[in-house]
Amino acid sequence: MAPRKRPETQKTPEVVVRPKSKRNRSPWELEPEAKKLCLKGPGPSRRFDSGCLWAGLASLRVPPPCSIVRALHQHKLGTAAWPSLQQGLQQSFLNSLASYRIFQKAAPFDRRATSLAWHPTHPSTLAVGSKGGDILLWNFGIKDKPTFIKGIGAGGSITGLKFNPLNTNQFFTSSMEGTTRLQDFKGNTLRVFASSGTCNFWFCSLDVSVRSRVVVTGDNVGNVILLNMDGRELWNLRMHKKKVTHVALNPCCDWFLATASVDQTVKIWDLRQVRGKSSFLYSLLHRHPVNAAHFSPDGAQLLTTDQKSEIRVYSASQWDCPPSLIPHPHRHFQHLTPIKATWHPRYNLIVVGRYPDPNFKSCTSHELRTIDVFDGSSGKMMYQLYDPESSGIMSLNEFNPMGDTLASVMGYHILIWSQEEAGKHK
Repeated sequence: MAPRKRPETQKTPEVVVRPKSKRNRSPWELEPEAKKLCLKGPGPSRRFDSGCLWAGLASLRVPPPCSIVRALHQHKLGTAAWPSLQQGLQQSFLNSLASYRIFQKAAPFDRRATSLAWHPTHPSTLAVGSKGGDILLWNFGIKDKPTFIKGIGAGGSITGLKFNPLNTNQFFTSSMEGTTRLQDFKGNTLRVFASSGTCNFWFCSLDVSVRSRVVVTGDNVGNVILLNMDGRELWNLRMHKKKVTHVALNPCCDWFLATASVDQTVKIWDLRQVRGKSSFLYSLLHRHPVNAAHFSPDGAQLLTTDQKSEIRVYSASQWDCPPSLIPHPHRHFQHLTPIKATWHPRYNLIVVGRYPDPNFKSCTSHELRTIDVFDGSSGKMMYQLYDPESSGIMSLNEFNPMGDTLASVMGYHILIWSQEEAGKHK
């Protein structure tokens, strides 16, 4: 197959970046007036049940914010343990979610957005990839137009996106075009790490370790490739029977690798001991294909999202023990970017978009397409974010490294959530 011409970079005239405003919607997009309220407050004491919290929300009372200064003072005096201080900080953050609103929107693509990555050092900068291979580099904190890197169109879907931790003016991508590559902000390809050479095989996931200086990528037939930063292949093995939807290196022990697949397994590997497809440390069986497997920021937990109605939290101390199960509707649909739960970068909280399912046991009539926040320890619903002017399915939701701004992907749209007062100053 003849090589395709690489896309050019341009300052896109198509990008629509605007503050939140009333928009015209078709009748089937309109929500009943009864729904036009922001859902808030900690969830009722349901045992790992993520049913919609609409019923009874009016009677819930948000606890007053804790005194962070007092908690820090008590911790300094030795009268407050670190876990209790963390819990106080987490509760204060949950209380602040009541003031979160969408203050920036962008609709730059002609196909749905498929991947999202926050810049590691600039808290107002992110990169978003689309099904057509387009990439938007957007600093929403300034008025300049975002940088738009045009893709090849059909067949160029960006399946993985990571900033280069060694040079944050560069980023890695995996794509259905059949490559995993390193690019700069001008769209130039700096290095091709893996190439299938055919349209029948493509790459679905990637991750990068700055300490070990390695790149790992998975493809649509179950292969996982490990390379060093110079592009030299260390090994290429078929680790799963089907597509590898997600690969993740542990942030604290980067020789620890988790791979998720549509073969209904998540496998955990020690990169120092990989000898073949049977050399995994653990194989975590799921009831359905798996969209994602994310290690927590401290590396002590693993969060998995299946393609139907279950989120799982595994503990690093007991990988082979039954996980914490959180029922949650997020079923797979061919023309929807797969929903993936993620961790908050500072607190033990899980963030995931809701796709209401009438077959889900706790589904209620007129259930909203919210962004749900769960406690990572108890599995309790703690909060639901919702904006009646952006009522689509939020497939991807990630907080920036500071943990104070949330980016969401909803179809063709990119949404930025922040506290109402903070948003006015950005």
